[in-house]
Amino acid sequence: MKKRLIINADDFGKSPRVNEAVERAHTQGVLTSTTIMTNMDYFEEAVAIARKLPRLGVGVHLNLFAGRPVSREPYVKCLTDSDGNFRYSPGTLALLTTFRNDIRKAIKTEMIAQIQRLIDSGLYPTHLDSHKHLHFFPAVHPIVCSLARRFKISAIRYCRESAELSNVPWPLSMPDAKRAAKLMRAMAVFNRLYDEEFFKTQATFGLTHVGRIDTNYIKALTLYTSTETAELMTHPAVENNAADAGKPLKMNHRTEFEALCDERTKKYIRDADIELINYSQL
Repeated sequence: MKKRLIINADDFGKSPRVNEAVERAHTQGVLTSTTIMTNMDYFEEAVAIARKLPRLGVGVHLNLFAGRPVSREPYVKCLTDSDGNFRYSPGTLALLTTFRNDIRKAIKTEMIAQIQRLIDSGLYPTHLDSHKHLHFFPAVHPIVCSLARRFKISAIRYCRESAELSNVPWPLSMPDAKRAAKLMRAMAVFNRLYDEEFFKTQATFGLTHVGRIDTNYIKALTLYTSTETAELMTHPAVENNAADAGKPLKMNHRTEFEALCDERTKKYIRDADIELINYSQL
């Protein structure tokens, strides 16, 4: 079977730097898909860009860590600080979702609002994923699956990547990213047992090398993997910005943008006979 690859840009709507990168990486490069942060300040700008790009798949990047909630329900305030911004780190929220019904209720309500905002804009989500892999948390994943059914969204990102990508001949990765990818593999076993109907790919690449996807990585991806259907997760921006650095991962958004538009990338994919698609084509 011919290999198929979805190349997705996370964080659409986060900033003008990201929005421009998504548009140019799609029109000038190999980007086929993106996921939008519907609660961020540049959401409407992102929607205007997406409307001009009918072949760009657009999903929802569910987000409980940056910015403010979309929902105006009073009980969602348990997720925010005194300024109205999301307050919890991924680790803290993962722990709270295990023990507190009010937190899970607030998460579900806010996720509904985020998905509905994209639908109200006239765009229908091709899939769901999340900021900091929130949708893969064991107590959150069932909520996301229930919302996918409710909104008739057929795909959810499958956050599993082989441990082999931490070794030669793959490019060097960051220790923090290796640990995160290992945790995602453990969660993947549980989540696939819980409900696999929404997992349309066999793997998601870019977990171990988050923020460090360059032309050498994409070359390795075309040469060393036999996965039939996969997603490559990227975080492009036309300029790096200290506020988006993703410490301690030290993400290089500009490098990722350049890699997506590089002629060598196009040649590597073409030579490997990989079909570029988005989630709506699965």
